[in-house]
Amino acid sequence: MLYIDRIKNHDDDSTSVYRILDITVILSILFVASYFYLGNVTIEYLYAAVSAVVLFTVTTEILGVYRAIHRTPLNEKMVLIFVSWFICVSLLLSAAFALKSTEFYSRVVISWWFSTVPVVLVVARWSFKKLSSFTISDSGYKQKTVIIGATPTGLKLAEEIIKHKHLDLDLVGLYDDRTLERLELSDDELPTEYKGTIEEACKLAKSSSIKNVYIALPLEATQRTKQIVNSFADSTARVFIVPNFHVYDLMQARWGYLGTLPTLSVHDSPFYGFSQFVKRAEDIVLATIILLLISPVLLAVAIGVKATSPGPVLFKQKRYGLDGRPISVWKFRSMTTQDNGDVVKQATKNDPRVTKLGAVLRRTSLDELPQFFNVLTGQMSVVGPRPHAVAHNEKYRTLIERYMLRHHVKPGITGWAQINGYRGETDTLDKMEKRIEYDLAYIKSWSVWLDLKIIFLTVFKGFVNKAAY
Repeated sequence: MLYIDRIKNHDDDSTSVYRILDITVILSILFVASYFYLGNVTIEYLYAAVSAVVLFTVTTEILGVYRAIHRTPLNEKMVLIFVSWFICVSLLLSAAFALKSTEFYSRVVISWWFSTVPVVLVVARWSFKKLSSFTISDSGYKQKTVIIGATPTGLKLAEEIIKHKHLDLDLVGLYDDRTLERLELSDDELPTEYKGTIEEACKLAKSSSIKNVYIALPLEATQRTKQIVNSFADSTARVFIVPNFHVYDLMQARWGYLGTLPTLSVHDSPFYGFSQFVKRAEDIVLATIILLLISPVLLAVAIGVKATSPGPVLFKQKRYGLDGRPISVWKFRSMTTQDNGDVVKQATKNDPRVTKLGAVLRRTSLDELPQFFNVLTGQMSVVGPRPHAVAHNEKYRTLIERYMLRHHVKPGITGWAQINGYRGETDTLDKMEKRIEYDLAYIKSWSVWLDLKIIFLTVFKGFVNKAAY
């Protein structure tokens, strides 16, 4: 028989269990309440149950309820559960009133369902956590833990163990064979958690005095790490390797597989699978609503551009889009020229190319409103790094490290950099570097709530800017 080594996700099994548990609770509470109060379960309650499961699944996925189950404090998960169910209930009630279907449901049954589900979900999670502590022997819970390697990663790991009490890890200490000189530490700088040599840690493991061993050596110390792993094989301790991937400045890193071989994406997009669907749905809904609201403004600006200067109303410029592929971005024409070649000069203060109406449009960002059509066609997002002219991309990609990583997502009409003041002319390299820094920070920490925050702040901070010429 061929045995294939495959790295499993620590949360995989638990995630499936909790998903099934949540769906079971939502369905069973409604059906039980309906049966005992009404004597049966009608088709309307079945529709409500299925709708609730779908909405709750989507909401919990967006809020990350099932992510890092074993590493997130229980109280934080409880809050997310209540918020998820509140959103679900709000949407269900809104739909019921909009469809005028409230008469088909008993207020007693629905009230009992709405109020009981989150309580049962929270109690179930608390019970599972307590039950797991009782089923593990005292020697393993709290779990005595040692760290091999007084490296920056090892010191950070010790800090995390001490900080996060909910992990139920009892840090015995750090162990390293290197002298103080090799560690480049003085007696005063030596961490209090430092206890001795790796051989001493092995003795503890062989005597069943510790449960977990975390090896935090540099990535280049492959042979030494292998030797240490083998030395702990003569014990029952669980051995973990903590690779210092952060030397690569990770962006949306995730585990994957190429066949049976595990891989780690170092620079990646946040939009995969469900998150990609959420982002696209967000763009379509927001762009549609905004276009309906601003349609009178679009008409007025179009008439103004046509009446005040010769030339077309709209200006189409080539930009880099997702994955660095060229796209055509629409804007209201604000200049007498339409630069779109290998050299594109940014607008400057008192730029003679800018028309009188164009100056107003650029300061208020009204010239960018046609880009909502780019959003509907899928070339852009409402929120994302602002697209630069192709000529500017080719210039700055050679001057700013990691510049092209901003193209792991679609360009946006507004972005994290813009609401933080980095909008308009970038006449110095420092300004462009700060803009890229904010763009990459957005990609690293993307969430629907961050998008909504940026849109909200854009209303107050993103439209008018002194640096927009």
